[in-house]
Amino acid sequence: MEDAKDSVRAFITEPALQQRLAKYLVHECFRNSELEKLHAGVVPDSKTGDYSDVIVKTPFGEIPWRELSRFDDAEMKRLMTDVVNRTYLFIHRLFDEEMGGELLLRLGARDLVPQWENPTLPAKPAHPKEGENPVVPPKRSSRRLVSKPAE
Repeated sequence: MEDAKDSVRAFITEPALQQRLAKYLVHECFRNSELEKLHAGVVPDSKTGDYSDVIVKTPFGEIPWRELSRFDDAEMKRLMTDVVNRTYLFIHRLFDEEMGGELLLRLGARDLVPQWENPTLPAKPAHPKEGENPVVPPKRSSRRLVSKPAE
């Protein structure tokens, strides 16, 4: 029994498998999500290359491209809900004895997203400060650069 545990431990701690699993998880849960709708559309060109020359004109003023929020709170909520649901489904399948085992064996045999670069670990992984939730980042405040006048 100990040999089987050692074999499994060696398999799941293999960096290539972990990299492949990370890429596949992002491909299935994030790349092919509501993000595709947000990614669709026209992207402006920039003569300077840094977009400092791109301005978005609205009925309420101009917004420099680099200060522009790319999507609003409702779109962000739809994106995050979709990604969480896709991730939950992925984890559900990964922890299923049959489907999860098959996926890990497939990933052990080959990279299912070979066109993507392999992920890397940071030189020194950040550890949460005492009292901070290591999973949930601090809430980001939404700021409006140009808003509609009050009615």
